[in-house]
Amino acid sequence: MKKIRAAVVGYGNIGKFTVEALEAAEDFEIAGIVRRNGAENKPAELAAYDVVKDITELKDVDVAILATPTRSCEEYASKILPLGINTVDSFDIHTNIRGYRERLMALNKATNTVSVIAAGWDPGSDSVVRTLMQSLAPKGLSYTNFGPGMSMGHSVCVRSKAGVKDALSMTIPLGEGIHRRMVYVELEEGAKLEDVTAAIKADPYFASDETHVFAVSSVDDVKDMGHGVNLVRKGVSGKTQNQRLEFNMSINNPALTGQVLVNVARASMRQQPGCYTMIEIPVIDLLPGERADLVEHLV
Repeated sequence: MKKIRAAVVGYGNIGKFTVEALEAAEDFEIAGIVRRNGAENKPAELAAYDVVKDITELKDVDVAILATPTRSCEEYASKILPLGINTVDSFDIHTNIRGYRERLMALNKATNTVSVIAAGWDPGSDSVVRTLMQSLAPKGLSYTNFGPGMSMGHSVCVRSKAGVKDALSMTIPLGEGIHRRMVYVELEEGAKLEDVTAAIKADPYFASDETHVFAVSSVDDVKDMGHGVNLVRKGVSGKTQNQRLEFNMSINNPALTGQVLVNVARASMRQQPGCYTMIEIPVIDLLPGERADLVEHLV
């Protein structure tokens, strides 16, 4: 069996756990790691791999896993797809997914490649669960309750603000899909908390949620990568009322994201050229192995 050669673009929290997930997957081999500093200060755990500044320095890459901040995903995908390499990412701004999908779709068709976008756990695997729940109770209401836990996307967003040395954004569920954002910032010397708070609250990541910002001496002292979700749908199956469906998950946030990215990287090799979200991909394509064997085992 020819193994899928995957490159990991970015080596922060998601990148590190993506490498671990690839190492555990028998149908993959790591083509290399792309970092801004290349092999400079190469981490010991990457000693066996090529570490480069640009993906063009790697050979025979089938798929690039973009372990990059959400707002840079499209930039990286737009450069990598013309090389004939598939891309997958965990883009997580829900309101921008449709436009992103449409723009990449045209590029995928032109380059005969596949992209899978918004493939973390939410959006991503939770999207698949929401879709299944809605199919089982077509009329009704669904609620997605996150946390309590660390939001990686929101934390990265805060770290990008002027005056912020480090940051942690915690998501606190209030029920019925409403959340509170508790943001802890380690300020750079001379930075003012009120200026940082205003910049955070004005960002689209936070604009629609109740947000509180606190200064701490060390973000590392309060950091916990645990997270979770509670999905609930109450509705109607056919003409029968009061159907209630529920899904719960407690996770290590970046570890699950890394696993999902590896799963969709595998699935990307089984799709026709185009841009996909996870709800458009057969769930069986996320798994390694022969389809007939999986059907026998899982159905």
